[in-house]
Amino acid sequence: MARIEDVAARAGVSVGTVSNVLNRPQAVAVKTRDRVLAAIAALDYRPNEAARSLAAGRSRTVGLIVPDVTNPFFADVARGAEQVADRRDVVVMLHNSGESAEREQRYLGRAETQRVQGVLVSPVHRAGTAVDELVRRGTPVVLLDRGAGRHGLCCVSVDDQAGGRLAARHLAERGHRRLAYVGGPLSVPQAAARLAGARQSTGATIEVVETAAVSVTEGRAAGTAIADRSPADRPEAVFCANDLLALGVLQAVTRRGLRVPADLAIVGYDDIDYAAAAAVPLTSVRQPRAELGRIAAELLFEEIDSPRLPGEIDSPRQHRHRQVVFQPDLVVRQSSGGDQRG
Repeated sequence: MARIEDVAARAGVSVGTVSNVLNRPQAVAVKTRDRVLAAIAALDYRPNEAARSLAAGRSRTVGLIVPDVTNPFFADVARGAEQVADRRDVVVMLHNSGESAEREQRYLGRAETQRVQGVLVSPVHRAGTAVDELVRRGTPVVLLDRGAGRHGLCCVSVDDQAGGRLAARHLAERGHRRLAYVGGPLSVPQAAARLAGARQSTGATIEVVETAAVSVTEGRAAGTAIADRSPADRPEAVFCANDLLALGVLQAVTRRGLRVPADLAIVGYDDIDYAAAAAVPLTSVRQPRAELGRIAAELLFEEIDSPRLPGEIDSPRQHRHRQVVFQPDLVVRQSSGGDQRG
């Protein structure tokens, strides 16, 4: 098995230069880097990852912590982040907090002990002291699908109030005056923001059907309760906090004999792939899911590559934190009575 010394000898450089090509390629001149990479390929050299991590003082991994890995929204976010990490020969370690703040805190602690280069996190509620401590001790963190608030971090999110306005305005324009918002828990900032936006955009009454989670199961339960009401007591349309809830509502009400959209119009949120493939194609507020992950990862690596301020090894980095906010758009399909598009 080839050693790093063999690569250095073949490329005519020092062992330190080979190490820089492997760990800090931006610090090596292009011609020299190409020569070293050619030697690595010719010798089929396989670096010892444990040794590389020990020498660099950090692993070649970044953490990604999301509330629900079964939600296709977060799968697409992870895909975008992995595309960026892969170009840097860095592995994304995906963790599922299960919408548990305690579990999320444990994963943040493990990220530090495993010496990850940085962490992407979509907090269960609002980023708290565990994130603050991680940043204070020198690990870069970027918030996903959240505003930075008081933390002074980079963050990438979507204007959820704008998304709520789009959904409610669309339903109002279809003549619906009795709406229901299915989503929750409302302690989750996105769920609350989407409801707030819906309330801003229309004079229609909006009943809140709060759920314990944003899942198909919770959507079915809410849809069954709505379908079992008398027509006079039932909302004319439903706006759901995500597509999983909307798909659950759709399944439940159609099983109860209601016609969508004639008896009940439905709008979801996220525009996951399953939305267009539903039995009644689902109108949904689209978020740029993979783009969220890609931009968040680019911001994280930008901070990782930034030099530190003078002082201790874990002193703050010379990095300008940025808040990137995407605007959502509405994809109109049959579930709300519109033309099937998207």
